[in-house]
Amino acid sequence: MSSRRDRLLQQMGITQYTLRRPRALQGEVSISLASETRLLIVASVPPPLSDPLLCDVLRAMQVKEPQVMVLTPEQLAMLPDETRCVSWCLGLDAPVPLAGSQIASPALAELYHNPNAKKALWQQISHYESDFFTDAERS
Repeated sequence: MSSRRDRLLQQMGITQYTLRRPRALQGEVSISLASETRLLIVASVPPPLSDPLLCDVLRAMQVKEPQVMVLTPEQLAMLPDETRCVSWCLGLDAPVPLAGSQIASPALAELYHNPNAKKALWQQISHYESDFFTDAERS
């Protein structure tokens, strides 16, 4: 039935739109970043901010725990489109659709045991250090 309706609409020249966030119509609440947020960590399994390696990385970035927000990729989709923030993709296969500098690394469990992954992470942090050490402009 849906395909017949689609054909009829197409014949009449009516453009159909697809919702980017259909869950929003089902009562799902959008997420917004707090004004003090300087780093957004995106991970399928959110790491605890008390993890020793994570604490070391945040200390190196000169970012304090209240300035960090941890989201899953599903939660990230609920951010407003104009959101801009430095982000760290932790254990994700693809970059996230978010404006701002992005660093990427394997999940924390792999970072603990992979010196090459740690080195690559530190190189990315060094490359984007101006974004971490200054209050980056974001909407």
